[in-house]
Amino acid sequence: MYDITIVGSGVSSIFLAYTLLQSDQKILILEKGKPLEQRDCASDHGEPCHCDLCEKYFGFAGLGKSEGKFNYTSNFGGELAQKIGKEHAMQAMGEVDDILCLFGGKEIAKYSTVDAHLAKKAQSCGLQMLTTEVRHLGTSLSTQIFQRMYDMLSRKIEIRFEVDITEIKKEAHSFIITTNQGMVYSHKIVLATGRSGTEWLQRQCSMLGVKQGTTRLDLGVRVEMKEQQLRSILQDTFETKLSYTHEDLVSTTYCMNPRGRIVRKHQEGFVMPDGQNFREKANGTSNLNFTLFTSRYFSTLVDANAHAQKVIGSINDNRERIIVQRLGDLRAGQPTTVKQMEVNRIFPTLQAECGDLTAHVPSLYIHILQEFLQCLEAFIGETIDEDTLLYGMDGKFYSPIIETTTHFETNVSGLYLVGDCSGITNSLSQASASGIYVGHHLCDSGSHR
Repeated sequence: MYDITIVGSGVSSIFLAYTLLQSDQKILILEKGKPLEQRDCASDHGEPCHCDLCEKYFGFAGLGKSEGKFNYTSNFGGELAQKIGKEHAMQAMGEVDDILCLFGGKEIAKYSTVDAHLAKKAQSCGLQMLTTEVRHLGTSLSTQIFQRMYDMLSRKIEIRFEVDITEIKKEAHSFIITTNQGMVYSHKIVLATGRSGTEWLQRQCSMLGVKQGTTRLDLGVRVEMKEQQLRSILQDTFETKLSYTHEDLVSTTYCMNPRGRIVRKHQEGFVMPDGQNFREKANGTSNLNFTLFTSRYFSTLVDANAHAQKVIGSINDNRERIIVQRLGDLRAGQPTTVKQMEVNRIFPTLQAECGDLTAHVPSLYIHILQEFLQCLEAFIGETIDEDTLLYGMDGKFYSPIIETTTHFETNVSGLYLVGDCSGITNSLSQASASGIYVGHHLCDSGSHR
């Protein structure tokens, strides 16, 4: 009998397990994917993904293996502060950074995007500047850090890989977990399956009677422009995060990459444009890219997925198609041609199909993008180059919000959720912090042995 079984081994699970080492409880981690050193998706090398179970998202460290960008803020990245209070949220994120540094994160300096003068100017232009402290580790260093954490954790707790869980049953004061590797008995369970385990989580929640809420979906166009055009607002920071409000919808810039490239990402069965840090290649570019995401909420996960299929799926057209259009052509109401792209002064870093975004993207997203870019022009004090490139369509997916207490316990006693699968967090920092927060609670609550 285990005291606590953690399902999933992404960042929320890792920081939860690390915190639980403070107690003498018997801990088990069950992971559907593989150990970190065995994870190798072809898409990481710019090739098509052929994984049966995509190793870019499943396996030890989850998406922590990606760019390793930890934004320490309650302004975006989830609703952890609303859940547990801003002070607790920021304290937990501080612990996350201390632990990362303990395992090698201090090799990359933390930077801040706080600038009171620019924030005031942005507001006067119809934008809000979202500030944060950032430790941007990059793929290589984040992989090294989480491998070191695995080496330490695996010496003290049991971690099993390639585990398929078919059923979780609640008995009087414990749980029975049925897996392809046998039965597991545990007093408490913490589900930390991330966004990638959403469908499995939905089935388990239904069988256990766990209450579920709405589902968020972010869709947006990825912008590739001259890096120098945003230097006036980037200054000493690597990224500026801006939000724009259109009626009751909030749109926010995401994954800004000065001198970076755009690459294809494969997620949820879709192919989308994604930003890559300039550190991931030997030489940077003269471009800058980001996505302007607009958040919308749907009554069910099925409705959210149907909307994503209608937008992104129609663009993909059962292949890896991504459409690119020049800003000048979008404003002129005409498609971009291959001949135009050949002489475009901003060189596209992603091979995409030239065309007309308005023929595929709902007008709402196009309208919001155009309004945002007008505000951005006022903010930087110059017209955005008409050769700026627009790629459609990017998406960010979320788990349905699960009803839990302030300690992330569901209406099923002893069953907890942490990280992105809870629907509360959607960033590495807040997911990790939720693991630490619940870890402290479970340490204080003691063992049932």
